[in-house]
Amino acid sequence: MDWMILLAASVFEIAFALGLKTTHGFSRLWPSMATVAAGVVSFVLLSFALKTLPVGSGYAAWTGIGAVGSTILGIVLFGESRDAGRLLSLTLIVAGVVGLRLSTPTAQRDQPESGVAASTTRATENPR
Repeated sequence: MDWMILLAASVFEIAFALGLKTTHGFSRLWPSMATVAAGVVSFVLLSFALKTLPVGSGYAAWTGIGAVGSTILGIVLFGESRDAGRLLSLTLIVAGVVGLRLSTPTAQRDQPESGVAASTTRATENPR
């Protein structure tokens, strides 16, 4: 479920990035409002996903999916370059995101406990 939330956050990140192009430097009201809303939703969903995902894997996957999606849609919608170097770079980013997904624990319970919450839990489990 955490990866699905992260994927949704990435979709809003793509909308945010593409929206930046349509705002013309935030000089157009409605595209600017939609872009800011997409950015806020993206950050909120990312924060939910990072409750259980490691921050490094989650953030890297979020930015990677956002970068790949924005680049592909930039090619399709805005006629941006599709040269071999860009396509190879996108392939490497996708490989990195897949690698992070396959090597990342699926829940916080798979990681050692640390911090205040963990010490509180341990204290209640083993009262002295």
